[in-house]
Amino acid sequence: MRIITLNANGIRSAQRKGFFEWMARQSADVVCIQETKAQRDQLEDPVFHPQGYHCYYVDAEKKGYSGVAIYSKQKPTEVVVGFGSREFDAEGRYVEARFKGLSVVSVYLPSGSSSEERQQAKFRFLAEFMPHLRMLARKKRDYVLCGDWNIAHKEIDLKNWRSNQNNSGFLPEERAWMDELLGEARFVDAFREVDPRPEQYTWWSNRGQAWAKNVGWRIDYQVTSPLLRGSVARAGIYKAQRFSDHAPLVIDYGL
Repeated sequence: MRIITLNANGIRSAQRKGFFEWMARQSADVVCIQETKAQRDQLEDPVFHPQGYHCYYVDAEKKGYSGVAIYSKQKPTEVVVGFGSREFDAEGRYVEARFKGLSVVSVYLPSGSSSEERQQAKFRFLAEFMPHLRMLARKKRDYVLCGDWNIAHKEIDLKNWRSNQNNSGFLPEERAWMDELLGEARFVDAFREVDPRPEQYTWWSNRGQAWAKNVGWRIDYQVTSPLLRGSVARAGIYKAQRFSDHAPLVIDYGL
């Protein structure tokens, strides 16, 4: 089973850069998108409903902001929008496709880099989201949560970790939250199951020559529930073409 996740930084922009042509060649079972930055009535062109896939878009109430999507070859038995947050479900950050025994989630965690106000919102999201994740871990079904988590977990996960210890995305509180997720809560960082190498990044700033010099951050993840530990067959970050300031994360599972 192949699952792809990408923060598109605007699905219409990614489409113009060739994303859907590339996706058609991947034979992915499920594709998760974050930051669609579009309302559904702006995505009526067939190009945004790729042939052979069931498509589910979740908008933010605020136009041109956030938004998530799932494309699935198999029709889900159910699609769940939001995780029950009064504050954050309106921002279009969570969609879950349920299949027999397995759920795949496209999730977009807030960024706190623009202001202290948004950082506080990010902390509120983390506080609300952890109980939901712990509830999922107790269920008798498997989960793959895909998305832009906006947190680099360890020093190996960003180039300039020393100078970023007081910056959003690598704050001690955020990293401690990831420690809990991948520790006590028993979720699994699927990419790190098979690739322990440094300098494996999924996002690069548009400033300077971050892309050219590979000065990046690994903030896009596929996180699995405990029983899927050991199921990852292959994982890769696709960088031959650029569809966004993020790169697609492609993981094959032996399911």
